Amino acid sequence: MQTADPKRQILLGTRASPLALCQSEMVANALGAAHGWSQGAIALEKIITKGDQILDRKLAEIGGKGLFTEELEAGLRDGSLDLAVHSLKDLPTVSPQGITLGAILPREDARDVLVPRAGLAFSSLQDLPQGARLGTASLRRGAQLLALRPDLQIEPLRGNVGTRMQRLETQGLQATLLAAAGLNRLALTPQGALLLNPTQIIPAAGQGALAVQCRSDDPNMLDWLRALHCADTHDCVTAERSFLNALDGSCRTPIAAYATLAGDTLSLQGRLLSDDGQDGVEATSSGHRQDAFAMGQALAATLCEQAPHLVR
Repeated sequence: MQTADPKRQILLGTRASPLALCQSEMVANALGAAHGWSQGAIALEKIITKGDQILDRKLAEIGGKGLFTEELEAGLRDGSLDLAVHSLKDLPTVSPQGITLGAILPREDARDVLVPRAGLAFSSLQDLPQGARLGTASLRRGAQLLALRPDLQIEPLRGNVGTRMQRLETQGLQATLLAAAGLNRLALTPQGALLLNPTQIIPAAGQGALAVQCRSDDPNMLDWLRALHCADTHDCVTAERSFLNALDGSCRTPIAAYATLAGDTLSLQGRLLSDDGQDGVEATSSGHRQDAFAMGQALAATLCEQAPHLVR
């Protein structure tokens, strides 16, 4: 659909990491192409967030997921930004007042990938040597790894994708876990990378999906963004994020959720664990896609009833 260029340049806020810039450029190009806009109709504004600046502490210790979004959302509220692009798994499950998700794009591969240090290769998680040192700052990843292999040594590892891959060498780690979506978008999937079965290591809620935030009172932007919205991805991540929200997931609890669609039937798998992975519950459910939100809430209630001591 061809529409005239916006009356002024659209300012799209993005974190400054290579992956964030790549994803924001994808959204800008897709939005411009959908409406036939000229190349300069959308400009990227790089924003350094607190989450990008503080890399030596766990997210749960310094404020959780909001550390990656606060500055961008402030720009939307004060009008200095028109859009903000995020990996959906980094967004809190409740939008701030005045801000909404204008579009959720088609999902990339939602799985996690075991990325070994250069020169190493593993055909499964069981092939890791006894007591292997794995780097991740994700409670979800760490707990699920320990549930399968209690002997593993999980060490904190934060930073952008390239930084974490480099630190495998400098910190003497055998491997790390990264999102397949980010590796694919950056064309950085290394030799020896092992895609993990999502029933073994369940992804984070929203993993692999991109979300575009805008102001709730910007009807033109909301109309333009509809061209990018993927209903299938929306329904899947709605179930996942509803599950996460009901368990009050905020980086302080290992929670995993993954939904898939077959026609109009949505299947949801959820898992809740202790930090060390030695205590946990999981369940699955299926239903009509229009009930995605209610399915997430109901599955969370089931796990809360089974293991209330794991809910924080």
